[in-house]
Amino acid sequence: MERASLAALAVAPLFEPVQLGELRLANRIVMAPMTRNRADSDGVPGDLMVEHYAARAAAGLIVAEGCWPSVTGQAYCRQPGIETAAQVAGWRRVTDAVHARGGRIVLQLMHAGRIGSRHIKPAGVDTVAPSAVQASGEIYTDSAGMQPFDLPRALETDEVAAVVEEFRRAALNAIEAGFDGVELHCTSGYLPMQFMCSGTNTRTDQYGGSAANRVRFAVACLQAMAAAVGAGRVGFRINPGNTYNDTRDEDSAATHAELLRQANPLGLAYAHVMRAPADVPGLDAFALARANFDGPLILNDGFDAPSAAAALEAGAGEAVSFARHFIANPDLVARLRDGLDLARFDRRTLYTAGAAGYNDYPAVA
Repeated sequence: MERASLAALAVAPLFEPVQLGELRLANRIVMAPMTRNRADSDGVPGDLMVEHYAARAAAGLIVAEGCWPSVTGQAYCRQPGIETAAQVAGWRRVTDAVHARGGRIVLQLMHAGRIGSRHIKPAGVDTVAPSAVQASGEIYTDSAGMQPFDLPRALETDEVAAVVEEFRRAALNAIEAGFDGVELHCTSGYLPMQFMCSGTNTRTDQYGGSAANRVRFAVACLQAMAAAVGAGRVGFRINPGNTYNDTRDEDSAATHAELLRQANPLGLAYAHVMRAPADVPGLDAFALARANFDGPLILNDGFDAPSAAAALEAGAGEAVSFARHFIANPDLVARLRDGLDLARFDRRTLYTAGAAGYNDYPAVA
């Protein structure tokens, strides 16, 4: 057999269609969400983002980058939102471009909680969290360079429902913007994970204490989003064992199992599961998700085409998402299909403004 034929046979499972809730995917290759900081200063997607996502529309599904449901939840400079009419209109241009090329795209909703800075948000906007526990570390700001994370204000019990409502409205705005669905960001140290982790949640009300209580916020967001746009259009992303942004949990596996069990009856489109960090021995995040969640799984982190196809063949998940490979390979789907070499991305331009390192990676002629 020719090299191309052998390559195509080895990765064939990646190119089978699949149904994730109401989402019909032409293939099982998913573009994972990646913060790239290319919106304007008001969080509005522009021409750069239209071009970027349209170029990657051959993916079975694009999960667009973490997007704030309200400016209180903004983490980064030039991070897009889905709160204002201008942001909705900007995203509509992105989704129209992706759909014009036959693609499917959902939006990841991300409230940063305590991860952020007063140098990024408009004046007077609070940084809030489950508890007044400051994250160690610093964050880049366009106006003042590197700055320590803000000391957050703890949400009052009656304020939590208002934040859940922000996610509900954001889901509706995403559908108005033309997205095929939404994904709740429940990892990387942002607000849902801050509620989930015992090290960042010291509350004594119904949102604190036991794992069942600590996952209550994330489950409430999923319920609200599902009620707004349909459960079959809602997914969520998790990473058991993740300690990014200074989050620690006394038993991450047990907490995530509780989240999965409580999410299971909702009939959601999928759970997007990142591989457990290498420094957490004995934790198989994919097996944990399969044991506690009956819906489809999207597997993420560290896959190449052969290992992704093998995972699908073994029944570990229904689709596999790729992040870094999609940065420098807008035609990743074709390269995986044909066994072509993958280009490498330039780490220096991951988060800079402009087209360099974003839209200047060529496709194979």
